[in-house]
Amino acid sequence: MWCAIRTYAAHAAELGNARPTRPIFFTKPDGCLSSDQTIDVSGHDGEIHHEVELVVKLDREAAITHVAVGLDLTDRAAQSAARPEGLPWARGKAFRGAARLGALVPWTKGEAALMSSGLHLELLIDGEVRQSSPVAAMSMPPSSLLVDLRSWAPLTDGDLVFTGTPPGVGQLQPGQKVEAVLRNADHAVLSRLDLRCA
Repeated sequence: MWCAIRTYAAHAAELGNARPTRPIFFTKPDGCLSSDQTIDVSGHDGEIHHEVELVVKLDREAAITHVAVGLDLTDRAAQSAARPEGLPWARGKAFRGAARLGALVPWTKGEAALMSSGLHLELLIDGEVRQSSPVAAMSMPPSSLLVDLRSWAPLTDGDLVFTGTPPGVGQLQPGQKVEAVLRNADHAVLSRLDLRCA
């Protein structure tokens, strides 16, 4: 799993980060991906934050074959502790269950069309919208991310690219219900996640 950061200028601003001039990625091992419908937020020393994202699946030519809604879970305290010394974010981003994926939906329109097809991301907690943004609001589009990845990354058939989160990230609490959805231009749900925090 290749994960892009700060691809929405508004999200970079909300965390006090500079907007990058070129794509920046970190990786999550496959073992982070969980199909469990429960998010363990009480088993961590730090805060677990939600980050809803558009996820694309690649074929052996690194072309997009599917899209889905994804959830990049972050141990914000562990991530913040690593930053001052420039240390890796593994503890904050690659813990067990740190990646969730909704249903993968075939995509045949090409990567450039992701910005013009009316796709919309939304995350709700206990029915209240916390993150909501059109994919078109990305300041660094998926096509740019893939051009960069193809130039250096050892991409393989079936790789997933988490394309970054819009503003509105926040802490999850035990007992909360989390819904993450990817909608099309007609507001129909293409891919969704229904999870509970424990």
